[in-house]
Amino acid sequence: MKFPLIFPIVALLPWGAFAEEGRPYVNDLKAPESRKDLEAIQKALGLALPKARAATVCIEIKEGSGSGVIVSADGLVLTAAHVAVGVKKKVTVILEDGTRLKAETLGLVADKDAAMVRILEPGTYPFVEIDRAETTRLGDWVFALGHSGGFDKERGSVVRLGRLVRIASATFQSDCMLIGGDSGGPLFNLAGKLVGIHSRVGQQLQVNMHVPMTEYVSNWDGLMKGEFIGEGPFAQKPAKGNGFLGLATEPRQGGGLRVMKVGSKSPAEEAGIKEGDIILKMNGVALENREQMQGLLKEMAAGDGLTLETERDGKAKTLTLELGER
Repeated sequence: MKFPLIFPIVALLPWGAFAEEGRPYVNDLKAPESRKDLEAIQKALGLALPKARAATVCIEIKEGSGSGVIVSADGLVLTAAHVAVGVKKKVTVILEDGTRLKAETLGLVADKDAAMVRILEPGTYPFVEIDRAETTRLGDWVFALGHSGGFDKERGSVVRLGRLVRIASATFQSDCMLIGGDSGGPLFNLAGKLVGIHSRVGQQLQVNMHVPMTEYVSNWDGLMKGEFIGEGPFAQKPAKGNGFLGLATEPRQGGGLRVMKVGSKSPAEEAGIKEGDIILKMNGVALENREQMQGLLKEMAAGDGLTLETERDGKAKTLTLELGER
């Protein structure tokens, strides 16, 4: 078996004994009562797992990595806000087969720990269906996927089987055993539909919180537009004006700014800017003087992406970088 499968110890809880039409009957048992019940769970998991694993991704950011899941053929990914960190950030998405793809964070909901990421490279990607009908109920069997501890191609994403033990207005709690690196990964029902995203990994492995799909659906338009929704605790709004570029310039006759000095280990140096380079445009805006550049930087924050159109020895070059923090 390529991946580890962890079964929880299931507490006996007072759920009904009869299943509704289209609903796995094992969801309504206090606990599996026979081999038939266990085989029903195993069969459902076996059918749902291949598609779910194919869509589960690792998301690499500067601070480390988390998990996510693709929900559209063109590469829309759902994850946790504390994994995305912010909006319009460059990240790397790693598919199950190890393919590394450039991606960008879209919007997030800071107080609910929900976020979106968009794969930037064109393609048709494996994806899963969201449970938009809100069919999830207390006691349902679910399974969690995630790249525990980071991406490992040989191992693949790790699957944990469990049940929902608590449902609140904006939180699901399961007894699936999660660890670091699983954050932002998907929680599925036995039909393979996405019901939640991993948010908080508990100190006790079997106590974990998930963001239900209702939080994504209700904020869908804002997330797609790249909006920073709500305030903390899972993400903090960037402070405008604290971004650091790390260079000194002077005006150049005919337009643009000549680089006079580049700070050591600054974002400018890491991007490849050298003394004598000419900066013609910043984020598409033609530069005429230093005050103009400083005005643009005052509207940006540490971690924001910056595009510079430069010239060196008569040759044009476009550079992209992220601002550091003052």
